[in-house]
Amino acid sequence: MQQILYALKIGIVCYPTFGGSGVLATELGMALSEKGHEIHFISYQPPVRLNFHPNIYYHEVTVQHYPLFDFPPYETALTSTLVHVILSNNLDLLHVHYAIPHASAAYFAREIIRQKGKDIPYITTLHGTDITLVGKDPTYAPVVTFSINQSDAITAVSQNLADETYKNFKIEKDIKVIHNFVDTQRFQQSNKDHFKKMLAPNGERILAHVSNFRKVKRVEDVIKMFEKVRQQLPSKLLMIGDGPERQNAEEISRHLSICNDIRFLGKQEQMDEILSIADLFVLPSQYESFGLSALEAMACAVPVISTNVGGLPEINIHGDTGFLSDVGDTDAMAQYAWEILKDDSTLQAYKQRALAQARRFEKKDIIPQYETLYESVIAKYA
Repeated sequence: MQQILYALKIGIVCYPTFGGSGVLATELGMALSEKGHEIHFISYQPPVRLNFHPNIYYHEVTVQHYPLFDFPPYETALTSTLVHVILSNNLDLLHVHYAIPHASAAYFAREIIRQKGKDIPYITTLHGTDITLVGKDPTYAPVVTFSINQSDAITAVSQNLADETYKNFKIEKDIKVIHNFVDTQRFQQSNKDHFKKMLAPNGERILAHVSNFRKVKRVEDVIKMFEKVRQQLPSKLLMIGDGPERQNAEEISRHLSICNDIRFLGKQEQMDEILSIADLFVLPSQYESFGLSALEAMACAVPVISTNVGGLPEINIHGDTGFLSDVGDTDAMAQYAWEILKDDSTLQAYKQRALAQARRFEKKDIIPQYETLYESVIAKYA
């Protein structure tokens, strides 16, 4: 990566889990560290994709458990940790991912720091359910609205999410759309034919789904769609990830007597290797603010069948990189899958177009947009 003119000290606040917000925050921080910035991750666990780099530091948020609290006050512990990290490391900027409770914690930390004679800006990146689901709950909405508006800059990972935020909250500032990105050096198609032959010894098509198996991901639709596809052509299905809906999905596959053609792989780190053996990626979500997993699949030259919700139409082009369908329409999804998988030449054409689309979201093109934003925000405090 091209080195910057000067390095920043950036605090990144995120959830450490497999969700899109944590993955994006981690990948962003690692990319920035490679360009010379000093990155301080602040969370209650090390982020799942975090790798060692001399410019990366991790600070754990420790929540004390007292009998007085039924629910330990994580937001307070996070705020205190932020104050300590800012002062101890002379940070230039906080970048918080997922508004709840990170934006409000950043606001409180900024105000505490001001009492000590130092100013530090914070940027809030909106990722999805912090706006479309949890954030709209009356329990949280006033604080979410206030802390977003107090941010020195606001970004959203898709135009759809920016529009939803304006629609559901009284936002008084501009929201800059900076799309999620993919590392095409990591996520690329590699020769894993030996794995493919183990899973599909007779040349069956391989479908794949990746998620945290929450209800919003509609994993049961993946199973139902696959059952229809399997009736048309020999195929296998890889279900990657874990969560509350996994057991239900396994029970449905047994009920349909197709469990022998489905592999539930659980959480996996080497997603690039798994996606390299897939022929089709399936994402039938109720809502996706962007669909990072679909973009990573496309970078591995895997076409996508997805729903036409949220930010998905911004990356998956209907009839070109794959197909879009209405939520729950497993018949259409199965028919679209047949259109892609019916012969090798058609499949290869879709694969190449999916790869070309993924390259429009390359890391090297997106990271500078964040750097420009950082510099503009810091300049206001100079």
